[in-house]
Amino acid sequence: MRSRGHTISATHGDMDQNTHDIIIRELRSGSSRVLITTDLLARGIGVQQVSLVINYDLPTQPENYLHRIGRSGRFGRKCVAINFVTLDDERMLVDIQKFYNVVVEELPSNIADLI
Repeated sequence: MRSRGHTISATHGDMDQNTHDIIIRELRSGSSRVLITTDLLARGIGVQQVSLVINYDLPTQPENYLHRIGRSGRFGRKCVAINFVTLDDERMLVDIQKFYNVVVEELPSNIADLI
């Protein structure tokens, strides 16, 4: 992504708090536009400008799904969550839908209409 001109930040569980805070500040200010992270942030980061969340893996607990995406799209802003789902993930996706009483729809061919 960097080679294509995207400004990217990344966090992980072994990162010291000061570095983590700097990265989140850059994301909030807009100087970094993409954050890649481990499930470390299952409780969310509270950045209002987030309009797209991509889950490469579903959480292992249904209640963590909303924490991953729930702090995005706040205050009337639109947000889209895209989940990559394998055959092994289908049971968890069903559990998430039941837990929140929602239907997670298949990604339409034109996602620009969603954002």
